[in-house]
Amino acid sequence: MTMSSKTLCPYCGVGCGLEVLPAAKPKVQDGDEEWVVRGDRAHPSSQGMVCVKGATIAESLDKNRLLYPMMRDRLDQPFQQVTWDQALDRITQQIQSTLITQGPEAICMYGSGQLQTEDYYTAQKLLKGCLGTNNFDANSRLCMSSAVAAYIQSFGSDGPPCCYADLEITDCAFLIGTNTADCHPIVYNRFRKYHRKKKGKVKLIVVDPRRTKTAQDADLHLAIRPGTDITLLNGIAHILLGKRWIDAAFIDECTSGFTDYAQILGDYPPEHVAKVCGITVADLKEAARCWGLSKRVLSLWSMGINQSSEGTAKARTLINLHLITGQIGKPGAGPFSLTGQPNAMGGREAGGLSHILPGYRLVKNPDHRHTVEVAWDLPAGSINPMPGLAAWDMIVGLEQGQVGVFWIAATNPAVSMPDIERTKAALRASPFTVYQDAYYPTETADYAHVLLPAAQWGEKTGIMTNSERTVTLCPAFRPAPGEARADWEIFAAVGQRLGFKTQFAWHNSAAVYDEFVRLTQGQPCDMTGLSHDRLAAGPIQWPCPQQETEATAANKYDKRLYTDFIFATANGRANFAAFHEKGLAEPPDPNYPFVLTTGRLYGHWHTQTRTGRIEKIRNLHPEPFLEVHPIDAQHLEVQSGNWVEVRSRRGFVRLRIKVTQYIRKGVLFIPMHWGALWADQAECNALTHSEGCPISLQPELKACAVQVIPIKSPLPQPAQPHRQAVPTPIGLT
Repeated sequence: MTMSSKTLCPYCGVGCGLEVLPAAKPKVQDGDEEWVVRGDRAHPSSQGMVCVKGATIAESLDKNRLLYPMMRDRLDQPFQQVTWDQALDRITQQIQSTLITQGPEAICMYGSGQLQTEDYYTAQKLLKGCLGTNNFDANSRLCMSSAVAAYIQSFGSDGPPCCYADLEITDCAFLIGTNTADCHPIVYNRFRKYHRKKKGKVKLIVVDPRRTKTAQDADLHLAIRPGTDITLLNGIAHILLGKRWIDAAFIDECTSGFTDYAQILGDYPPEHVAKVCGITVADLKEAARCWGLSKRVLSLWSMGINQSSEGTAKARTLINLHLITGQIGKPGAGPFSLTGQPNAMGGREAGGLSHILPGYRLVKNPDHRHTVEVAWDLPAGSINPMPGLAAWDMIVGLEQGQVGVFWIAATNPAVSMPDIERTKAALRASPFTVYQDAYYPTETADYAHVLLPAAQWGEKTGIMTNSERTVTLCPAFRPAPGEARADWEIFAAVGQRLGFKTQFAWHNSAAVYDEFVRLTQGQPCDMTGLSHDRLAAGPIQWPCPQQETEATAANKYDKRLYTDFIFATANGRANFAAFHEKGLAEPPDPNYPFVLTTGRLYGHWHTQTRTGRIEKIRNLHPEPFLEVHPIDAQHLEVQSGNWVEVRSRRGFVRLRIKVTQYIRKGVLFIPMHWGALWADQAECNALTHSEGCPISLQPELKACAVQVIPIKSPLPQPAQPHRQAVPTPIGLT
């Protein structure tokens, strides 16, 4: 290969364009070729910028890859290398046996926002259509399902209404529950350049109990107590209403439910709100003034809002502020959820959660089910009318013996799930677990009966959609190593073995995508004008129908939703929501006096399956840590570098502490990335609980109650995978 290949970064939801080409003087190690990765200046979302993760992605391509299918009968046995036919036959037999003995509801698949759209779509067709179970969920449930629920309930449909271009024309950016500088760095770089250029004419408000890199740039930082987001947002609305900084015409003509919403705002006077949130009245009023007097207000949020037992309520209460001021459907304004994963948006489009179907359809809607059944050439009634098991419900199902087949693809739940010891015990109880991934070892592989080698970034061709709805073709630029296969091909092969040959008769991923986009026709996410061939010329933002309207044909990018102020609800109006705050699911008490919060670091990604194998990133973030406020450190009689044990009602971790004024007193922070492979007793989810939002079913991974106990000396640390050669499993020679 001599020409460069344009693709998309496989990490966060920013969706940065990358250009990949062979190194001028490649170093060949074990037959592997080195690649140079740089930002694609032609990509509209990232404009040539790239962070350390994207810049180093090629270094992980040949590190500790799973090369062949592996099987074992029991978890206490070593894996044996097998052929693809042997592995697929065993999976097929187990599914058939489970269908007979337990029924389709005993089959579950847990996927990932790192799957491509073709992978997602094929899995939906297999489970929800052919097998008749809606038990497909993804780690996106842990990431942005609260945002999905909020958009659907407020606007009638999922789909962020904004564009990245809004970052560069807004008057006021309101960031809440997002450390954008570290977690979505290229999005943040676009805004930061604009913010600095405007020199005080554009306001940045950041709401976060930590003084993150994002908060350090803010004109106003509201370091609220964890769990008081709804009180803060209702308090801002109280001031907006009192000052008449509202859009009365928009409220009257374009919304429903304002009266009930306005009624509860009386309970949120500034003095009460400031006391509850732990901020000053002056700062609260300044936030309301900036919002109320700005012509274009853009809000951004991420895990700090979504990962909550009130996640949907928080997101809808934020959306309320846009509705009360008419700040939606116009340039520089709107509520913008930043997705955490590279194709979480594509997964939503393809139906990749247990309550939805392809094309932004709902499994509860009989018309939606009928449309999909016809498209899939399946008998009426094939799709179950009830939502399937969400991510945590699958863990409970394993505990209770209700799951006979548990198929995991492109994710690492033995680290990322809440209450991790309970999760591991449930995984050990699984009668049959299939684990489909590109790397070995991972923590989840310890709980699998079958390992399937998956092709990853650069080794398969498919589509990804980023946070601003920009769709990018990601072509393969190198062959998959060993016997690794594309995820959609693996799902389709099982479907064919189960007797559904016509449903899975595609010859390539382009054919899969063509079938998928036909199911978006007439839907808010209409992509019938897209194909692999058309996207080969460059990314395009949806909506992009086959028959373009004047609005969709005006440009390929920067398309906003609801510019006509008509929403996807039955009456065309957006819905206000009236919520009072309930607080944290597990508030602090005398026995567990601290609130622990968790999050990402700039360089690492999720559970380090990729980034832990890249030397530059390991050096950037060499070990986990615990952030502690100086007053708390003084009370505990510890200082930076000391070891402590952090305990919750579920488990414990042992970490060095980092004393910093950049966190609220009474609040602690642990990065989420370290599982058992990378550090000893440092898994933050040993502490977290499984309580979640009753609407979105997203767990409250962002907060739990803990205690801290100083330790005189750390326990001996085991050798880690990145410090030694990874042992070759039996059969992998």
